Amino acid sequence: MKTRLVTLLTIMLALALLLVSGSPARAEKPIVIGCPLSTAYVYGWDAQRAITLAIEEINAKGGVNVGGQMRPFKIEVLDTRDLEPGVPVSEALLAVEKLILDKKADFLVGGPVRSEAALAAMPLLSKYKKVSIVTTGVLSPKYHAMVAKKYNKYKYCFRIHGEAKWLIKEILTSLLEIKQKYGLDKVFIMVQDVAHARAAGKILKKVASKKGFTITGLEIYPTGTTDFSMGLVKAKKTGSQILSLWMDMPESAILLKQWYDMQIPALPFGSTLAAAEQPGFWKATGGKGAYCLANVVNAGNAPSNATPWTMKFYNAYAKRWKVAPEGLGCSSSYMAVYVLKDAIERAGSLDPDKVVAALEKTDIMGVYGRLRFDPKSHQVIPSFDPQKGAVGSIVQWQNGKRVVVFPKSIAQGQIQLPPWMKK
Repeated sequence: MKTRLVTLLTIMLALALLLVSGSPARAEKPIVIGCPLSTAYVYGWDAQRAITLAIEEINAKGGVNVGGQMRPFKIEVLDTRDLEPGVPVSEALLAVEKLILDKKADFLVGGPVRSEAALAAMPLLSKYKKVSIVTTGVLSPKYHAMVAKKYNKYKYCFRIHGEAKWLIKEILTSLLEIKQKYGLDKVFIMVQDVAHARAAGKILKKVASKKGFTITGLEIYPTGTTDFSMGLVKAKKTGSQILSLWMDMPESAILLKQWYDMQIPALPFGSTLAAAEQPGFWKATGGKGAYCLANVVNAGNAPSNATPWTMKFYNAYAKRWKVAPEGLGCSSSYMAVYVLKDAIERAGSLDPDKVVAALEKTDIMGVYGRLRFDPKSHQVIPSFDPQKGAVGSIVQWQNGKRVVVFPKSIAQGQIQLPPWMKK
């Protein structure tokens, strides 16, 4: 009896220890991913959702192999509010520092989202030696230029999505296709009063003029503007045929409604147009966003067959969040977690310098193509071909759906003109 009792107690003790310890991945200290994001805006909440999805998938398979030890990822999100009108950059910097000091973030993924805030955060990342992968917003070319210029100081900063100069190349290439097919060559530029949009508007004006386009005007609008009718009237009076729109504020949906109601004979081309990127845009505008083009930056943010992983991600996101991928920040934020996992496992360590070295050697196929970083600037290497680099997507709203129309390598349809332009 005593022997049986001792055996029973031993088994019970072993079971209790097993229940307390859990699985190996869950028992180990988590790797904390800090996410400074403007969560009240699409470029913030879609990034948070995509990062969460990637973390859930990775943890479900055991976590991250850090030198032979399996450890799970853990997400910590703080609202930077940097996309909100009138909010100072200092608030975003406080969120970044709190993630590092209070939340003990091992790495940062996501933002800050606004270019001004992300640029201001770079010295903080250097100070604390925190590897950061920017995945949403932050289109300013200055970001990766600063890494290249002061590598030793800013080597911890990476960006895994397109930036303004590359977007302009995509846009200009698409505009040239439109010009060749429809003969549209008069462009009216409307931009939001933020760093990346102002700079992009000026650059587009310069390079488009050299390619034979006539720039009929350039209007700048404060964040939060709700009436664009005067600018649209100017576009009509100047005989403009294309509206180049650079705006990440949700109020840009009002611009499209006014464009539709006024039947402005110019094709709206959202170089960056947050409202038109979202799957709910058609319903929100009552169909008045028809024919609008929008650059969703990376493949996977709209349905296409860029790589075998594209629709796998697209469908997984839709299933998890009951909404299709929502625009800039989705596929890039998702892939950033997988790229970070890959780098940590190759480095065999969480040491920031070792992870930086591993990230510089990244070469994997992902949702939007082959992912590699320029080793000097830490900018993801872009391409029009997903087999060669990170490929973007320009969509057009047709019959209530986002149809990828550029680049040709992944296009699902062709650009259409509104009926009042055909006349």
